[in-house]
Amino acid sequence: MKKSFDSFKKSPYQSVKHSTYFDIYDQIFSKYIGKKITFVEVGILDGGSLFMWRDFFGPNARIIGIEFNPDGKKWEKFGFEIFIGDQSDKNFWNKTLSKIGHVDILLDDGGHTFEQQIVTVEESINSINDGGMIVVEDTHTSYMKDYGGPSNFSFINYAKKKIDKCNYRFSLFNKTKNYDKSIFSISFFESFVIFNIDRVKVNKKSELLKNLGKKISSKDYRDKSSPIVDFLNNQLFLIKHDKLADNPNFISIIFYKFFRTILKIILKSTKFLRRMVFNIKNIKLFF
Repeated sequence: MKKSFDSFKKSPYQSVKHSTYFDIYDQIFSKYIGKKITFVEVGILDGGSLFMWRDFFGPNARIIGIEFNPDGKKWEKFGFEIFIGDQSDKNFWNKTLSKIGHVDILLDDGGHTFEQQIVTVEESINSINDGGMIVVEDTHTSYMKDYGGPSNFSFINYAKKKIDKCNYRFSLFNKTKNYDKSIFSISFFESFVIFNIDRVKVNKKSELLKNLGKKISSKDYRDKSSPIVDFLNNQLFLIKHDKLADNPNFISIIFYKFFRTILKIILKSTKFLRRMVFNIKNIKLFF
């Protein structure tokens, strides 16, 4: 299988990459090798990466560079499409993407500021084909003082919010939460965030499904480690599957449903206390 590092070494012009990036490139980009794709790279500097990607993806790939420095236009004589502009400018993206059309891969290796990275994702996402991706690299800047990090408004925290919006597609949330309608999944690597775009999969209805197999009604052992919670769950299980089934008369139903409600309140309070104790003991894991 073709390796991105080999293409990097073969480039006739300089490109600067970190040693850990090539394994990530190979993992996320290999499926596109030889395919007819549109690949856009933001930030091309000395042009070396343009030649790297052309060699890596093959002759069927349309390689496009976006650069703020007007000198970047010189790479057009080598067959690359070059657009000059500011990646933090929404108007630039609107004009440029209307000319480029739909994109399969957008790689952001531009200025690395939070604003530039966030605007690039927000403004390009509607132009990414289903099955395509937005790849933002050098996301370690979210933790660097020179770029204003760490910050609640860093790119990484922005990406974490996108995770919430992906999970809000779950059937219990999607009627009340603002879920993302384009991003199917998000992958995190060291210094990389990859937004995988697939609107068909995103818009697949989230619902509970059951097969036609025989129902056993096995007891739930997830809280077996806590005697109190386990006892309460056992009582609730007995009421639901034995008491209410064996005593179907109106008075019994009212009594056991009332008793069940009280047990649920106690159970929720107990679980809340357990979580609070866990959070206090392990607070360093969350910050």
